Amino acid sequence: MNKLIHIGFGNMVNTAKIIAIVSPDSAPIKRLVQSAKESGKVIDASQGRKTKAVLIMEDNQVVLSALLPETIAGRAQAERDEQSEA
Repeated sequence: MNKLIHIGFGNMVNTAKIIAIVSPDSAPIKRLVQSAKESGKVIDASQGRKTKAVLIMEDNQVVLSALLPETIAGRAQAERDEQSEA
């Protein structure tokens, strides 16, 4: 069963669809986000705040979050740990 994790401000993503969680500071990631915006593949879950994490999803979707990548990764790992215990 797919689990959802909280990525800030009441927004959730499916952990099974996450490919990568990266910082938005590097030039290649900035270009990736800009390209995704132009093609309509960006989901901005930052609620107008500074983007601190970029989630690369399956199907080339890009999700922007105001939470730190470490925070989101920790939540995703906690979900995986709970699944492996069950």
